[in-house]
Amino acid sequence: MRGLPPGGLRADPHVATVGDGAGQRGARTVTLSASSTLRVGLLVLLGVVLQVSGFAQIQVLGATPDLTPLIVAAVALWAGSIPGSITGFCVGLLIDLALGQNVGSSSLVLSAVGYAVGRFGELNDPAHGLIAIPVGAAATLGYLLAFAAVSFMLEIEASVSALVLRDAVVTTILNVVIAVPLFGLVRRVIRPVLLAKPVGRRRRAATRETGPLGLRGLEI
Repeated sequence: MRGLPPGGLRADPHVATVGDGAGQRGARTVTLSASSTLRVGLLVLLGVVLQVSGFAQIQVLGATPDLTPLIVAAVALWAGSIPGSITGFCVGLLIDLALGQNVGSSSLVLSAVGYAVGRFGELNDPAHGLIAIPVGAAATLGYLLAFAAVSFMLEIEASVSALVLRDAVVTTILNVVIAVPLFGLVRRVIRPVLLAKPVGRRRRAATRETGPLGLRGLEI
């Protein structure tokens, strides 16, 4: 939500503010709270554990489903760009440490994914029931291709192969299959700490405006 006005009173979130420019819509200040941190932290930890110990063992055409970009995208879609980028950094760091990869490569890419999806959620209506499919597909494919590019730049003996693109496409398809239930689970977990809840299709009236989504405690 928006910051407090000069008088110290919070403005009605449904009434547009005079002089509120488009450039101010994404301006946010973050204050951590125990509730929001605990909920998102548990999602991150559970997702990384399930990915490393369970989903990484499932292979379809040589590729495996990847929960990490889906969890980051889901949190970012409902919570916003700043919580999304923070979640992406934490998920990437845990994955890098768990798999013994170059520390920071996954964090860099997932932070960008979280921010991009968060901005999409702030500027559009994320309440459609099937929004998880295109968002999950875009987040997964973008993450895999960007991670491959970063790994190629960081690793001296890295090689480029058509199999990388094939595996990325197969993983994206697998993630699309599980995107809807996973996004629904994440939304259910973080719903109690959302500052603003999606209200269906946005009303086009000029007197009603919904601020960017955020976590209660990760507040503007």
